[in-house]
Formats: sequence, structure tokens, C-alpha cells
Amino acid sequence: MLELPDGRRIRGRSLRRPVPTGPLPDLGVYLLARDPGPFDWEHRWVRWADFRTPSSTEDAVAALRDAYERSEAERVEIACRGGVGRTGTALAALAVLAGIPAAEAVTWVRRRYDQRAAETPWQRRWVLEVGAAR
Repeated sequence: MLELPDGRRIRGRSLRRPVPTGPLPDLGVYLLARDPGPFDWEHRWVRWADFRTPSSTEDAVAALRDAYERSEAERVEIACRGGVGRTGTALAALAVLAGIPAAEAVTWVRRRYDQRAAETPWQRRWVLEVGAAR
């Protein structure tokens, strides 16, 4: 569970692993090349191939903004197949929405979520682009 600077909490996870024990999410945002549904909860699929950036930045940012807003009062999870690269990149973008400077967001997420978050140079650059557009 990642707690953002403003106190919102979002769970990052790998879809290779079973759903963690405890309450199910109210919203899941899934970052994969193909829609992973169905789920027993509401979900949004962002087309995002492994080791890449989203097919549509506009769609990804819209899904992440929705997740960020809803995380104030609902249980939200962000996930990809491995739970590191794409998930870490998305969590860094959420950290930017929560007030972390874009240039520091990946480092911030690596310290609090996974040291390998935002695995590729283009994923890290994407976080900067999202931050600049904010």
C-alpha cells in the first residue's frame, strides 16, 4: 500500500499474484496490453504494453486522475502483470498529482513502493511529461 503525501492510499500490485487478503478494491486500474477483466469490482483498463508507455497518454491520465480522486474515499488499486514497471510508473504519476515534483516522483516511489519502479528510461520520461502537462 502506497500512502501519497496528501494521505490518500493506493495499492500497487502484481496480477500474477492472488488478490491480497482484506477488503476488495472499489476500483482497479489495470495497465496491460489486453483487458484483464472481468473482476468482481469496477475496473478500468489502460492499454499499456510491458516495458513501454501507455498507448494513449490521454486515456492513461484520465484513468489515473479518476483513481486519484476516488482514492480519497474508496479503495483503489493499480496493477500490471509484474507490479513493478508500469505500476511503478503509474504510481509516480499519481505522486505528481499529490504534489511531488515530477523530477522527484520516480525516486519517491522507488523509496516507498519498489526500488525498480518505472523500469525504463521512456517510462521515467513519461512521468516528467505528465508532470509538465499537469
